[in-house]
Amino acid sequence: MTTRIEIDHRAGGTTLGAGPAAGRPDPALRHPEKAHRPDNPIQRKPAWIRVKAPTHPVYHETRALMRDNKLTTVCEEAACPNIGECWSQRHATMMIMGETCTRACSFCNVATGLPKALDADEPRRVGDAVAKMGLRHVVVTSVDRDDLDDGGAEHFARTIRAIRAAAPETTIEVLTPDFLRKDGALEVVVEARPDVFNHNLETVPKLYPTIRPGARYYHSLRLLDRAKQLDPTIFTKSGLMVGLGEARIEVLQVMDDLRSAEVDFLTIGQYLQPSVKHAAVERFVTPDEFEDYARMARSKGFLLVSATPLTRSSYHADRDFAALKAAREAKLAAA
Repeated sequence: MTTRIEIDHRAGGTTLGAGPAAGRPDPALRHPEKAHRPDNPIQRKPAWIRVKAPTHPVYHETRALMRDNKLTTVCEEAACPNIGECWSQRHATMMIMGETCTRACSFCNVATGLPKALDADEPRRVGDAVAKMGLRHVVVTSVDRDDLDDGGAEHFARTIRAIRAAAPETTIEVLTPDFLRKDGALEVVVEARPDVFNHNLETVPKLYPTIRPGARYYHSLRLLDRAKQLDPTIFTKSGLMVGLGEARIEVLQVMDDLRSAEVDFLTIGQYLQPSVKHAAVERFVTPDEFEDYARMARSKGFLLVSATPLTRSSYHADRDFAALKAAREAKLAAA
């Protein structure tokens, strides 16, 4: 029997225990819809995707700021492996509209269930936190809110406006749900003029029924296409996870689909299994394969590509936004 340290960022503590599930929150409590599923043992991670426990004092300052402003972050709720690095640099992805999602995707660690009513003061608190942190660039995401008539689009727009008021120099990236069957929702978000509109396809079409069962691949693709049509100046972005059983040719086809929708920025990262009740990792994709994906994506015309084992949709988003702007300016100058 081995002893290991597991960190629950939501609780703010470190616990000791035995075995691969030690110290983790009970998945049956966060994911009641997954409780009946057979366990998928969690594989030992290869050396290239192991991360250190966060110890930097700025990490704790960032966490305290989130708590003081009563804000939720996807960094915590989705158990992102990069939280130590990002929070130590005062980077955090705000997750609005609560911490409970109406969807039950088999890859996601965000809790599922019936969400609470929207907090009308949340946009102001997000704006205040962005100003206090002095962010050059902020990412705002949310849970799926299928219970709301507009899917939460107006709450996104109010948050964008609140950030503009509190921190006018900060650029804003939104990572939205798919707004499935929410007519007019996308238009509300785009009209608020975020600098980047991000919506993740997550995986290849054949895996949607098991990995992303509440979503529709071609609807998500059309959402990205429509965002660019509504505002051609907006940067559009999407992300994929690999290691779920997809074939290389399927990933390349998704790249082609995204370029047909004129998506500017693609992220690709390794899927990591949050608990034994989540979808299993089929394999760990090697760094060389990620380099191949990045090379192929650049050849297809994306302005920017981030493809590494630890890449996540919001990882290094501030630096990447600067690179996006530079890439567009270089492309226009060469035309």
